Amino acid sequence: MSTSTTLKVSPREDTGRSASRRLRKSEQIPAILYGKHSDPVALSVDNKAFIKMLRSIAGRKTIIELEREGSDKALSFLQEVQRDPITDRFLHADFQEIHADEKFEVEVPVVTKGSSVGVRMHNGILEIASHSVRVRCLAKDLPGAIEVNIAELDVEDTVKVSGLPALEGVEYRDHPDQAIIAILAGEAEEAKPGDAEAAAE
Repeated sequence: MSTSTTLKVSPREDTGRSASRRLRKSEQIPAILYGKHSDPVALSVDNKAFIKMLRSIAGRKTIIELEREGSDKALSFLQEVQRDPITDRFLHADFQEIHADEKFEVEVPVVTKGSSVGVRMHNGILEIASHSVRVRCLAKDLPGAIEVNIAELDVEDTVKVSGLPALEGVEYRDHPDQAIIAILAGEAEEAKPGDAEAAAE
């Protein structure tokens, strides 16, 4: 179920704002790798390689193998990315280390499949109440996203955590009654001038 990608990273000794600014000027992104069983490790990532990786995973939750010179590969996932609100440049990346034989918890995106009958036929409005859900699983079972088929949903239908598709090896950690997707009633369409006359003819 899980897919993975590889990213080369380099260790960095200098930390702090000045060191981070120097890294960014050299087209590198300051990063950190942390986990339950090891101390945080300061890293740097090539900006172009990072952007290429983000495009390849396309918003899905993916296992990232960090290649470190002189060290074993580290399994991780991208926990957080900081961007400059003005320039949109990447400022920092956080990677969480995981182990292949140990379950972990992570937020996974929710994506919809199909077109709701309530939206198509009954003027309903699709509302995504939660764009992600928290799951617990092994690295090999990590889903890139939770796909929900909404084709049969009508107005006032709701998909809760308890109604999400069952995936082998994946445990949903959010409350079962938490709403994920709903089809709301839209405003009634106003009759156009002449409609009543046309109907009477």
